[in-house]
Amino acid sequence: MSYFESQKTGSTIKNLGLKALRTFQIPIPLLAVQKEIVRILDTFTELTAELTARKKQYTYYREQLLSFEEGEVEWKTFWEIIIKSYSGSTPLAGNPKFYENGTIPWLRTQEVKFTDINYTEMFITDFALKQTSVKWIPSNCVIIAMSGATAGRSAINKIPLTTNQHCLCLEVNQEKVNYRYVFHWVGFNFENIKNMGQGARGDLNSSMIKNFKIPVPSLKEQARIVSILDKFDTLTTSISEGLPKEIALRKQQYEHYRDKLLTFV
Repeated sequence: MSYFESQKTGSTIKNLGLKALRTFQIPIPLLAVQKEIVRILDTFTELTAELTARKKQYTYYREQLLSFEEGEVEWKTFWEIIIKSYSGSTPLAGNPKFYENGTIPWLRTQEVKFTDINYTEMFITDFALKQTSVKWIPSNCVIIAMSGATAGRSAINKIPLTTNQHCLCLEVNQEKVNYRYVFHWVGFNFENIKNMGQGARGDLNSSMIKNFKIPVPSLKEQARIVSILDKFDTLTTSISEGLPKEIALRKQQYEHYRDKLLTFV
């Protein structure tokens, strides 16, 4: 409970008295430290507001770019635009031969977060690859989480990897469709895809996804759409570029000075 909450009085409507405000104490560091804290917090607030505005802008443009009039473009099912689909498996956790000193990237659904995947948190061994249903997935597949809380989330693997059984990996036929266009379309339809889930966990299956339809403009138009949405994606979500990086840096600075402030006696 905060100080102000603890000082409220009254039986039905809680009020905060003047005495509580007058007796409340705050630490007063040097003016130079105060100014630096204010500067960082102001910048942090401005950047956060800008990021929120950019995300709204991104949502607006994505909707505009991915909305087509009836008859304007041909619609195809995912069956018609992929070369192959892949699933995976989970090697028995208790068997060290499957994981110890593993070098093969193994993806779990909790790592599928509407981004490019350049690494995985876990690795399996060649033995696991030979002894289980795990299989190599080529890079640049559109990966869709199929199970539970992660169902409907998507990603693109920028490296060859393996996955658990709750990931559906679509190898897109790039003579027909730009794989990043498919990625943006799946992300745009996250709620629609998620709502197709069945059972208590809201699980999806491959037939649901493969029968889902996607508008297919020309490859040139797809590339234009991808170029715009990729730029917004980087600006609003990248941890190494754009606004999130700036916010993270300002947050680190703020926490440094906040810790200084709290050490005063």
